[in-house]
Amino acid sequence: MTALGDLIGIDDRTVLVLGRELDFAHDQPDVGNALVHRAGDTLVLVDTGVTTAFRAALRTAADRVGPWSRVLVLTTHGHPDHVGNNDLADELADELGVPAEHYVPARDLDQMRDPDSYWARSFERIAWAAPLPAPALAARVVSLFTPMRPFAATTRTYEERPLELIRTGSHRFTGWTFADGAVRVLRSQGHCAGHVIVHLRDCGVLHLSDEGNGACGAMYDADQLKIQTVLGAVAGLFEEGEAAILTDGHTFALRRGAEAVSHLDGLLEQATALQEAALGLTGGGGPIVPSAFAARYAQAMTELGVGGANPNPVFTAMMALNALGELGLRPEPAAEADAPWSRPALHRPHSTDPHRPGDSGAESGAAPGETV
Repeated sequence: MTALGDLIGIDDRTVLVLGRELDFAHDQPDVGNALVHRAGDTLVLVDTGVTTAFRAALRTAADRVGPWSRVLVLTTHGHPDHVGNNDLADELADELGVPAEHYVPARDLDQMRDPDSYWARSFERIAWAAPLPAPALAARVVSLFTPMRPFAATTRTYEERPLELIRTGSHRFTGWTFADGAVRVLRSQGHCAGHVIVHLRDCGVLHLSDEGNGACGAMYDADQLKIQTVLGAVAGLFEEGEAAILTDGHTFALRRGAEAVSHLDGLLEQATALQEAALGLTGGGGPIVPSAFAARYAQAMTELGVGGANPNPVFTAMMALNALGELGLRPEPAAEADAPWSRPALHRPHSTDPHRPGDSGAESGAAPGETV
């Protein structure tokens, strides 16, 4: 049984600090796992979670992996369960009089500045599944994550640095390197718009953060193709021995070698099985009512044994809408959140040019002047 702030030692300079699950009914925010690592003389924090208890655990881990004379805080994405203690970069640096840096994804800046609007935008799409109106539910959720200090005096965006081509084995990524290449920040952008993953070269840890939160992303800015692409690329790193230990934002364990590959393959298999199930639920050809589809989609998830971080009806409904979008359906113009979705009509372009699709000769397969 794990508890918030438990430390899992990976080696003498790397510690995984464990978060916890969301318990909305008891006003308990979820907390994303964080990594604390020393690369040479640099203390590296990958995410900072939230709550004062987690902050204390980060400080304990920082003492354990010392000594260090620089501080580098890397934010994987802007969700509140990962950014609440980001000002720890300043605190640690000021106490020892050492330089500090903190980097965040540029595409997540808006949600970090105004999390209420970000979450309201996600919740308003599934008003029929939400226990409160979207603005009220967003404010209620965000209020759980305290204290919230997502910015430090040294905060900059990754994108202010020159983008690098990072070669790891046979794989190619774009991103940024730190500590003479020992810390690699790789762009992924699947779980949300700005998401990155982090590879700690010397200890072989690949931190997936929230890209592995189940078979289908839930947020409105999730990209299913990017999620699946990064899962496959990371599996390749483990198969080639370029990474040795897989960690993520919400699984309270380490996965090594073949176990990591099996886990990643399992997520991809779940994604394909869930897409097949969703396709079967939309196969009638008529408009799809989101609330009815979401109920059947949730049943399919149960039957397939597909889960993810923080499973609940609200997040499942958000996943269901993303699944409809991935299948090519779009909401019909209407004011109601539960308005039907359907596939856009396919219209053949009108043309009087006999050489272009749309004229009778082209449709029959005959060239001008020919008969078939």
